[in-house]
Amino acid sequence: MLVKRETKVCAICGAEISLEEATTFHDQTLCPSCLQAHTVICQYCNQRVWDEDIHYDEGQAICPDCFDQHFLTCVGCGRVIHENEARYLDDEEDYPYCHSCYEDREDQEAIHDYSYKPEPIFYGQGPRYFGVELEIDGAGESRSNARALLDIFNQNHRLAYIKHDGSLTDGLEIVTHPLSLDYHLKQAPWQEVMARAVQQGYTSHQAGTCGLHIHISRTAFGREERKQDQAIARILYFFEKHWEELLKFSRRTQAQLNRWASRYGYKEQPREILDHAKKGCHAGRYTCVNLTNDETIEFRIFRGTLKYNTLIATLQLLDKICDVAIFLSDEELKAMSWTTFVSGCQAPELVQYLKERRLYVNEPVNVEEEV
Repeated sequence: MLVKRETKVCAICGAEISLEEATTFHDQTLCPSCLQAHTVICQYCNQRVWDEDIHYDEGQAICPDCFDQHFLTCVGCGRVIHENEARYLDDEEDYPYCHSCYEDREDQEAIHDYSYKPEPIFYGQGPRYFGVELEIDGAGESRSNARALLDIFNQNHRLAYIKHDGSLTDGLEIVTHPLSLDYHLKQAPWQEVMARAVQQGYTSHQAGTCGLHIHISRTAFGREERKQDQAIARILYFFEKHWEELLKFSRRTQAQLNRWASRYGYKEQPREILDHAKKGCHAGRYTCVNLTNDETIEFRIFRGTLKYNTLIATLQLLDKICDVAIFLSDEELKAMSWTTFVSGCQAPELVQYLKERRLYVNEPVNVEEEV
């Protein structure tokens, strides 16, 4: 007697197949041909899925679950990339890029608009942080030059960015995030960056168009506005009382300062100068100590430089002025001479620079040319 063989019908092509040939997939019976033609095995989790649901990464099949958990789509070219390969630009954590598109975008973003102001990243021990804006000129507003400088500056951490500056003839403005003085000295690769800029053909001091602007966090002078104002008033007084010495230190001319960093004018009491400044009686931010920023005060008196010792000495000078403003009373500050002030300066870079500018109590020294 013949035994009738049990069979099933393929849900896709309708072929009659034996039980041994049939595969149940997602509650549907498939013949071997349709199984191979219409389903794929994920090469990450080895699960079988419909071919219409599959994603591909350079020929590798990815099921929807694996794709959602571990893969992204490059917003530049649309290519599927693994999460470990994704790159992100500043402030764009929701926009992944493949390596190639990231490099292209970074080249485009190497020089930001003058108004660009990212969320600050603080490095080093606070609360006294220094943000440097260094203008360099003469070798082009070049993305490749900017990228080369940033590759040095940001090799370990994102310490700096570069902006367009319309006051420059053909140059760039290098801007750091807020760094402590110690971080500027020991971690920020200023020497390498300056050497590369000189190699690229830039100048700063010699360009005649460049400034060195330094921001100091207001919280360095206290948490309360009253405390901050007391210290800032003494800073303004210090600048007015010792204007001639600071002018010499700055390497600027009086005409340049009148245009870009004007003084407030001497008054008998520190608070009187601050009150005068707060009334907006002067040139807005184009003052020697710019008070128009909510989070920082900005020192604009200094001429640009690509000489490392000069940059560090400038930071050290401002650090010393902050100490004087915080720890001396108004009367002690008024009684202090320039000679007394510089005799308390011990940082070697600052002492060297003060001697170079004939502003120190000791003998003069040989002077290296500014760049």
